[in-house]
Amino acid sequence: MHKSGFVNIIGRPNVGKSTLMNALVGERMSIITNKPQTTRHRIIGIVSGEDYQVVFSDTPGIIRDPSYRMQEAMNRFVDGSFKDGDVMLFMTDVTEIYEDDDPIFEKLRRAEVPVFLLLNKTDLAEPKEVLQLIQKWDKRFKFAEIFPISAINKHNTDKLFEWILKNLPEGPVYYPKDQLTDKPERFFVSEIIREKILLHYKQEIPYSCEVVVDSFKEDPNKPLVRIHATIFVMRKTQKNIIIGHKGESIKRIGIEARKDIETFIEKKVFLELFVKVRDNWRDDDKSLKRFGYNN
Repeated sequence: MHKSGFVNIIGRPNVGKSTLMNALVGERMSIITNKPQTTRHRIIGIVSGEDYQVVFSDTPGIIRDPSYRMQEAMNRFVDGSFKDGDVMLFMTDVTEIYEDDDPIFEKLRRAEVPVFLLLNKTDLAEPKEVLQLIQKWDKRFKFAEIFPISAINKHNTDKLFEWILKNLPEGPVYYPKDQLTDKPERFFVSEIIREKILLHYKQEIPYSCEVVVDSFKEDPNKPLVRIHATIFVMRKTQKNIIIGHKGESIKRIGIEARKDIETFIEKKVFLELFVKVRDNWRDDDKSLKRFGYNN
């Protein structure tokens, strides 16, 4: 018997969804920073064994009141995960507070598949506090199972994976067994560059940027990949900040991103970065389509 299915991870921004995805898949599929809305797209990670295939889906954090169309699109990625999941992983952490009338509960109630509660960051709380939180959550919703975990320390993630396999239906092989994701290398290159922007810039700058890989070419004469990428911002002042004095800031971003890209694709990389202004792209349908937010 071969078991397979789609396991979708949902929750608010910054609760550790991407960290868990990377822990379960065993690869660095999603970028991780301590800033909310780091994940903007729905990212798939595939774990295959001889008699199973688990297709994990890391979704953007649920935004209660979207401020612009990009955030509305991010919420649609989350809504889509309710339609195709075989198991839902609803993730919160020991510091989060949910009101009883939060819309997420109605969505979870309508789910026709097992819903697991993952209580993350248990390393930040005393065992007694964790037990109290489990009891509190158990009273407000009937979960198939509740797992206290620490995704960053991979605590209880093996047990979680075992329970996921138990709850998956018998099914086909959806992807080749050696495939890890449905995203192309270009996507992960753009995400690595965006991660560096998130890490090095403050306030609105990281949230005003989008990265597009314009070209990704392997040099026929040497083991080298030449990558040209554009960082789009919304205003000229943001462009100046990204570039920095005498180009120092963008040079730092390029050096750090190149190193991580080389690790990811296991080849030497020549990386060129450009910065362009695209006014108000977060509310522009044409731009959002180009940046992949209409998928």
